[in-house]
Amino acid sequence: MRADATRNLERVLSTGARMLADDPSATIAAIAAAAGVDRRTVYRRFASREDLMAAVYGARYDAVEQAIEAARLREAPVEVALHRYVEGIIAVNRKWPVETSRMLREQTLRERRRGLIDEVDAFLRRATDEGLLRSDLPPGWAATVLPPLMVHAAEDLPELSAAQAADLVVDTLLRGVGHESPSRTVRPGKPAPARP
Repeated sequence: MRADATRNLERVLSTGARMLADDPSATIAAIAAAAGVDRRTVYRRFASREDLMAAVYGARYDAVEQAIEAARLREAPVEVALHRYVEGIIAVNRKWPVETSRMLREQTLRERRRGLIDEVDAFLRRATDEGLLRSDLPPGWAATVLPPLMVHAAEDLPELSAAQAADLVVDTLLRGVGHESPSRTVRPGKPAPARP
């Protein structure tokens, strides 16, 4: 593919991701216009709106895979890998803000998603085994809590760089949002201390 064609495709897909996130019914013509690409060029590349949507979701998964690979979840020290992963996913969420669950009826995308989830789950187990995450939490709790933190950081804190937003997410995941005080620690099965 020629360099200009590659750039046009990238522009169409990233514009499509933003527009579909705002309006899932956005048309190919509207996406092409917003991307500054002739709509005939887009129609030649994508036979239908569904084809374009599948390409957008595929590009998002490509970016997630690259972020996971760059984080080196299996080899890097766990805290370093966690920060790299969170920073990478926040950047992906900002560039490719579409909700991927809409395309899970596509088997290829569903399988790719499952593989990515398995990779992150294995990393979170490693982080627990190595003591970075608490081992007394319900199974899968960190995997449930982390994605919404990354989504909110990506969407609600645009003034922060991806690295700064990752600092906040990692700190929140590892230390919570409360001020730690021995006299106010609540353990499972114990009532919360009364408020003054």
